[in-house]
Amino acid sequence: MLWPILIVIASNSLYNICMKSMPNDVNPFGALMVTYLIAAILTALIFVIMVKPENVVLELSKVNWTSIILALVVVGLEVGYVFVYRAGWQVNTASVVANIGLACVLLVVGYVLYKENVSLQQIIGIVVCLFGLILINI
Repeated sequence: MLWPILIVIASNSLYNICMKSMPNDVNPFGALMVTYLIAAILTALIFVIMVKPENVVLELSKVNWTSIILALVVVGLEVGYVFVYRAGWQVNTASVVANIGLACVLLVVGYVLYKENVSLQQIIGIVVCLFGLILINI
Protein backbone atom coordinates (compact mmCIF):
# COMPACT_ATOMS: atom_id res chain seq x y z
CA MET A 1 0.00 0.00 0.00
CA LEU A 2 2.90 2.35 0.60
CA TRP A 3 4.69 2.26 -2.76
CA PRO A 4 1.85 3.71 -4.87
CA ILE A 5 1.48 6.78 -2.66
CA LEU A 6 5.27 7.22 -2.65
CA ILE A 7 5.19 7.23 -6.46
CA VAL A 8 2.44 9.87 -6.36
CA ILE A 9 4.41 12.01 -3.90
CA ALA A 10 7.68 11.72 -5.82
CA SER A 11 6.01 12.33 -9.18
CA ASN A 12 3.97 15.25 -7.88
CA SER A 13 7.10 16.80 -6.36
CA LEU A 14 9.00 16.55 -9.64
CA TYR A 15 5.92 17.74 -11.51
CA ASN A 16 5.76 20.97 -9.49
CA ILE A 17 9.51 21.51 -9.81
CA CYS A 18 9.24 21.14 -13.61
CA MET A 19 6.22 23.44 -13.84
CA LYS A 20 7.86 26.10 -11.68
CA SER A 21 11.09 25.81 -13.71
CA MET A 22 9.42 26.13 -17.12
CA PRO A 23 10.89 29.20 -18.84
CA ASN A 24 8.51 32.16 -18.98
CA ASP A 25 9.23 32.79 -22.65
CA VAL A 26 8.19 29.30 -23.79
CA ASN A 27 4.68 28.85 -25.07
CA PRO A 28 3.03 26.57 -22.50
CA PHE A 29 1.08 24.67 -25.15
CA GLY A 30 4.25 23.97 -27.15
CA ALA A 31 5.99 22.71 -24.04
CA LEU A 32 3.00 20.58 -23.10
CA MET A 33 2.78 19.20 -26.64
CA VAL A 34 6.35 17.93 -26.35
CA THR A 35 5.54 16.56 -22.90
CA TYR A 36 2.45 14.72 -24.15
CA LEU A 37 4.23 13.35 -27.22
CA ILE A 38 6.96 11.85 -25.07
CA ALA A 39 4.39 10.58 -22.57
CA ALA A 40 2.29 9.06 -25.38
CA ILE A 41 5.28 7.24 -26.86
CA LEU A 42 6.38 5.95 -23.45
CA THR A 43 2.84 4.92 -22.52
CA ALA A 44 2.29 3.19 -25.86
CA LEU A 45 5.51 1.18 -25.47
CA ILE A 46 4.66 0.10 -21.93
CA PHE A 47 1.07 -0.69 -22.96
CA VAL A 48 2.12 -2.92 -25.86
CA ILE A 49 4.69 -4.70 -23.70
CA MET A 50 2.18 -5.30 -20.90
CA VAL A 51 -0.75 -6.53 -23.00
CA LYS A 52 1.22 -8.15 -25.82
CA PRO A 53 0.78 -6.89 -29.39
CA GLU A 54 -1.94 -9.39 -30.26
CA ASN A 55 -4.17 -8.02 -27.45
CA VAL A 56 -3.79 -4.30 -28.21
CA VAL A 57 -7.04 -3.91 -30.16
CA LEU A 58 -9.03 -5.89 -27.59
CA GLU A 59 -7.68 -3.79 -24.73
CA LEU A 60 -8.26 -0.51 -26.57
CA SER A 61 -11.86 -1.54 -27.24
CA LYS A 62 -12.45 -1.35 -23.48
CA VAL A 63 -11.65 2.37 -23.33
CA ASN A 64 -14.69 4.58 -22.73
CA TRP A 65 -15.61 8.27 -22.38
CA THR A 66 -13.49 8.71 -19.26
CA SER A 67 -10.27 8.75 -21.30
CA ILE A 68 -11.55 11.64 -23.41
CA ILE A 69 -12.67 13.67 -20.41
CA LEU A 70 -9.43 12.82 -18.61
CA ALA A 71 -7.45 14.21 -21.56
CA LEU A 72 -9.33 17.51 -21.29
CA VAL A 73 -8.87 17.58 -17.53
CA VAL A 74 -5.15 16.86 -17.77
CA VAL A 75 -4.67 19.75 -20.20
CA GLY A 76 -6.59 22.02 -17.81
CA LEU A 77 -4.49 20.85 -14.88
CA GLU A 78 -1.21 21.36 -16.70
CA VAL A 79 -2.08 24.77 -18.11
CA GLY A 80 -3.52 25.81 -14.76
CA TYR A 81 -0.25 25.05 -13.00
CA VAL A 82 1.81 26.81 -15.67
CA PHE A 83 -0.23 29.98 -15.21
CA VAL A 84 -0.34 29.63 -11.42
CA TYR A 85 3.45 29.74 -11.31
CA ARG A 86 3.66 32.46 -13.95
CA ALA A 87 1.26 34.51 -11.83
CA GLY A 88 3.86 34.43 -9.08
CA TRP A 89 2.69 31.67 -6.76
CA GLN A 90 5.48 30.05 -4.81
CA VAL A 91 6.13 26.34 -5.24
CA ASN A 92 5.77 25.83 -1.47
CA THR A 93 2.22 27.23 -1.38
CA ALA A 94 0.59 26.72 -4.80
CA SER A 95 0.40 22.94 -4.52
CA VAL A 96 -0.67 23.07 -0.89
CA VAL A 97 -3.52 25.47 -1.66
CA ALA A 98 -4.59 23.47 -4.73
CA ASN A 99 -4.50 20.15 -2.89
CA ILE A 100 -6.38 21.43 0.14
CA GLY A 101 -9.05 22.81 -2.16
CA LEU A 102 -9.08 19.52 -4.04
CA ALA A 103 -9.42 17.50 -0.84
CA CYS A 104 -12.39 19.60 0.29
CA VAL A 105 -14.13 19.28 -3.09
CA LEU A 106 -13.49 15.53 -3.32
CA LEU A 107 -14.89 14.96 0.15
CA VAL A 108 -18.18 16.43 -1.05
CA VAL A 109 -17.97 14.59 -4.40
CA GLY A 110 -17.33 11.30 -2.59
CA TYR A 111 -20.38 11.86 -0.43
CA VAL A 112 -22.74 13.02 -3.20
CA LEU A 113 -21.70 10.78 -6.12
CA TYR A 114 -20.32 7.68 -4.43
CA LYS A 115 -22.26 7.65 -1.14
CA GLU A 116 -19.01 7.58 0.87
CA ASN A 117 -19.33 8.28 4.56
CA VAL A 118 -18.24 11.67 5.88
CA SER A 119 -17.24 11.62 9.50
CA LEU A 120 -17.23 14.42 12.03
CA GLN A 121 -13.42 14.22 11.96
CA GLN A 122 -13.42 14.86 8.21
CA ILE A 123 -15.73 17.85 8.59
CA ILE A 124 -13.45 19.23 11.30
CA GLY A 125 -10.53 18.53 8.97
CA ILE A 126 -12.13 20.62 6.23
CA VAL A 127 -12.63 23.50 8.68
CA VAL A 128 -8.98 23.23 9.77
CA CYS A 129 -7.87 23.13 6.12
CA LEU A 130 -9.91 26.20 5.27
CA PHE A 131 -8.39 27.99 8.25
CA GLY A 132 -4.98 26.86 7.03
CA LEU A 133 -5.71 28.34 3.59
CA ILE A 134 -6.43 31.66 5.24
CA LEU A 135 -3.17 31.50 7.18
CA ILE A 136 -1.13 30.51 4.13
CA ASN A 137 -2.49 33.37 2.06
CA ILE A 138 -2.24 36.19 4.63
